[in-house]
Amino acid sequence: MTMSNLPPLVTVFGGSGFVGRHVVRALAKRGYRVRVAVRRPDLAGFLRPAGYVGQIQLVQANLRYRKSIDQAVAGSDHVVNCVGILFESGKNSFDSVQEFGAKAVAEAARAAGASLTHISALGADAKSTSSYARSKGRAEDAILSIIQDAIILRPSIIFGKEDNFFNKFADMARTMPFLPLIGGGKTKFQPVYVEDVAEAVAQSVDGKVKKGQIYELGGPEVLTFKECLETVLRVTYRKRPLVSLPFGVASMIGSIASMIPLITPPLTSDQVTLLKKDNVVSKEAEQEGRTLAAFGIRPTLVDTILPSYLVQYRVQGQFTNTGKAA
Repeated sequence: MTMSNLPPLVTVFGGSGFVGRHVVRALAKRGYRVRVAVRRPDLAGFLRPAGYVGQIQLVQANLRYRKSIDQAVAGSDHVVNCVGILFESGKNSFDSVQEFGAKAVAEAARAAGASLTHISALGADAKSTSSYARSKGRAEDAILSIIQDAIILRPSIIFGKEDNFFNKFADMARTMPFLPLIGGGKTKFQPVYVEDVAEAVAQSVDGKVKKGQIYELGGPEVLTFKECLETVLRVTYRKRPLVSLPFGVASMIGSIASMIPLITPPLTSDQVTLLKKDNVVSKEAEQEGRTLAAFGIRPTLVDTILPSYLVQYRVQGQFTNTGKAA
């Protein structure tokens, strides 16, 4: 038996993504050695300054290739899977990345004797009519069957500087004459700050919360889709009418947009399906203490963070006259 004075090694899959980069920074601050497993390590060099020299290692891995997963996990004490896709493209389908890929990570972690934290999503359901939610739900079932004490985190819509929700609609308000209220804008969300999610992940690595649990992470307020868009307009000082778009019409637009090559679809029919169901923390999770409260985290309000990065969408940025809206 060999003894080592080295800090524990944590492998983070998808560590260069929106959530992953915050997770890497949170782990580095705690002194862990962090191995960042990504498809393009050459594009993840920006993560190195988050730690001391040699603390953060970049390796190549693809969840569609098992050998690369095993190599990335080898020697790890803990594994964090942050990989997720919002729409399917080429070989990167929901099933291959979010179900089979997540299962492969769990199998590799078990083989290496490493514990596991997996980031899923609120609404994950193996029986969902949404391909996205269905793959997330099946992944959860597979993971817990492989590693019974795995920790699964289900965040609601995540906001932060690089998010793909508030930024998307702020950009649309800058270029479009109106904003679409899909399904009338009644869908409810519980936006959670990316730093709060990263802290929850770090605490799960620390071993500070009960294992083998599914935690639901939501912010301190529930907002309808309409209220989210109104918040974007208020923060960016824009005046745009909100036009109701029936689910059926939105789904048709999403299907057409998904067929256009070489562009990122602004909306897919599967995302429209997701919008038919509220995205908030369940009463069961609240009653059982499976929320951010379990981590001792006081969730961050949207209004305290949103202006810090949506300022770029104002007509004149930070110098925009607050008394006028464009």
